[in-house]
Amino acid sequence: MSTASMQLAAASGLMSLVLFLVALAVLALLAGGFWLNSRVKYQESPRPRPEEQPHLPPEGAVHEVRENRESQEVPKMPEGGRPLTPYELSNIDTRPSASKDRPRWSKGSSGSFGGGGLGAH
Repeated sequence: MSTASMQLAAASGLMSLVLFLVALAVLALLAGGFWLNSRVKYQESPRPRPEEQPHLPPEGAVHEVRENRESQEVPKMPEGGRPLTPYELSNIDTRPSASKDRPRWSKGSSGSFGGGGLGAH
């Protein structure tokens, strides 16, 4: 056997050993992950029993209320006065609207900027 083929065989054997050690390291990391996961799960509190699960209120399920809301008007700036800053405005609440019509966007419009509609024409 020539020295070149012996060097090639030695390099090939060394590469096989390195790949085997890398595979063992990956296997050890996976096994360690499973072991750590089982330790964490063992320390957690147990799952609630069926009688500990939440129940519906006595009056039954809570249903959605659908209503139109309208905001209160922002106070107008007094003549010759300065505008109010956001800190001077109170928390502007909404109130139920007298109108039962649902607000609709103009025909051909998606109602949002950049929403892909044709817009108002």
